[in-house]
Amino acid sequence: MTKKPRNTGELRKSGYRIISIKEEMRKNLIEKIKREERLFPDIIGYDETVIPAIENAILSGHDTIFLGERGQAKSRIMRRLIDLLDEEIPALAGCEINDNPFNPICKRCKELLRKEGDKAGITWLPREKRYAEKLATPDVTIADLIGEIDPIRIAEGRYLSDEFAIHYGLIPRTNRGIFSINELPDLSEKIQVGLFNLMEERDIQIRGFKIQLPLDVYIVASANPEDYTNRGRIITPLKDRYGSQIRTHYPILLSDEVSVIEQERNCFEDNGYETTVPPFMKEIIAEVTRYARSHPEINQRSGVSVRMSINNYENLLSNALKRAIRLEEKEVIPRITDLYSIIPSSIGKIETVGIDEKNEDPIIIEIMKKAVIAVFNRFFTPDQFDTFLKKFTDEQNIEVSEAIPSREYLKKITEFGGLNKALSQYQAGSSPALTASLLEFILEGLYLNRKLNKEEVGGRSFYHK
Repeated sequence: MTKKPRNTGELRKSGYRIISIKEEMRKNLIEKIKREERLFPDIIGYDETVIPAIENAILSGHDTIFLGERGQAKSRIMRRLIDLLDEEIPALAGCEINDNPFNPICKRCKELLRKEGDKAGITWLPREKRYAEKLATPDVTIADLIGEIDPIRIAEGRYLSDEFAIHYGLIPRTNRGIFSINELPDLSEKIQVGLFNLMEERDIQIRGFKIQLPLDVYIVASANPEDYTNRGRIITPLKDRYGSQIRTHYPILLSDEVSVIEQERNCFEDNGYETTVPPFMKEIIAEVTRYARSHPEINQRSGVSVRMSINNYENLLSNALKRAIRLEEKEVIPRITDLYSIIPSSIGKIETVGIDEKNEDPIIIEIMKKAVIAVFNRFFTPDQFDTFLKKFTDEQNIEVSEAIPSREYLKKITEFGGLNKALSQYQAGSSPALTASLLEFILEGLYLNRKLNKEEVGGRSFYHK
C-alpha cells in the first residue's frame, strides 16, 4: 500500500492535484454515470424526476434548494451528497477551516507555510467530516453560521482587528465541504442577508472586519412550500443566488410507496415468530396515506409524510405480533381487524382543517375503508364470491375479531365453502394465519361493496346477509 504524504512537500512530489468542491463532485458524478451507477440507491421513486435534476445541478456547479413537503427525503438526499466526495482529501494539520495545503486562506496557515514551507504537516479528511448541517430556526445567529469575535481570545491579549481573535462558525469550518441548511425560510431575513457574500463572492465578513476568506463550500438547502409563503420566506436576492431549485414529491406509484415502507420500517429479531405480510395488507397501508393526501379535510399544504405509511405499517405488525403472542401462534400475519391499530400513528401525521382533534378518528376510519375497497377491487371482483355469499342465511354469520385464533377461521371456511379459488391464489390453505387474514379481507371487501351487512359489538364484527 502506498504511503500517504505527511507534509506539503511529499504531497507536492506525489503529483496530487487539489480541485474545488464543485469540481470534485462533478468529477465523481461523471465517473458514476460512466459506470452506470445509481446516484442514490436507497432513494425510491425519484429516478425519472428528482435525480436527473440533481445530476444537472451538480454538473452545472449549482448550489441547490430542495423544495417539497415534509417526508419527501429532502434531508436524506442532502446527506447522501457526500457520496460524490472523494474518500479523503489533504488539509493543513491543525487548521480550523480545513485549509488547502498549497493555497491556504486563513492567516494562521499562511504564516505556517511561510515558516515551515514543505515541512508543514497535513492531515487527511474523510468525506464524512466534510459535511455539516444546520436546522434553521429563528434564533440562529450570524455567529453560529459565519463566526464572531471570541471574547476569551481578546482577554488573552488579542486585538479586535486581529484575525486570530475570530471564532469561526459552522460554514467556515465546512470549508472544502458541503454545508446544508434545513428549512431555510425559517432563518430570519437579517441572517439570510448575511449569506449574500458567501453565495456570490464566496467570502465572509465578520463584524465589519476586512477579512477575505474565499471559502470553497457547496451550499444546499431545503424548504417546505408552505414555509415559503406563510411562516417565513426566502428573500429574493438569496433565492436568486441558488443555481437550481429542485421540486421533490411523494411516491407517484403505489409500488414505490410500498417499497419505501419495507425499506424504512423498524426491524427486530422476534425469535420464534415468523412474520409475513400479504400483499393486500401492504397496499392497504400505502393507500391509506395516499387517500390522506387528497382528503378535503386534511391540510394538503403541509403534506402527509411517507412516515405515516412507515409508522402505520409498524403498528400493524406490532398488533399482529401481540395477538400471536397471546394466542400462542407462531405465524405473525396482520388482518383487517389490526387496521384500527394505525389510528394513533396516523393522527399525528395529519393536520385537519376546521376539525377538532377529538374528531379526527372518524376521518382516519373513513380513509381506511376507502383504502380497503380500492385494494379489494384490484385483487378480486365481488361477483366471484357468489357461491360463498349464498351460504349466508339468517342464522349463518361469520364473526371476526383480533382475539379469534386462526384455526377458528379455518373451521368457518370449511363450513361455508366457496373460497377455494381465492385461497389457492394466495397459497393460504397451508397457513391458518394467512387464511384468517385473507378471509377478513374478503369479508370486509364484500361488506364495503354492499354484498354483506356488518354489525360491530364490543370489538367483534359479525358479517351476515
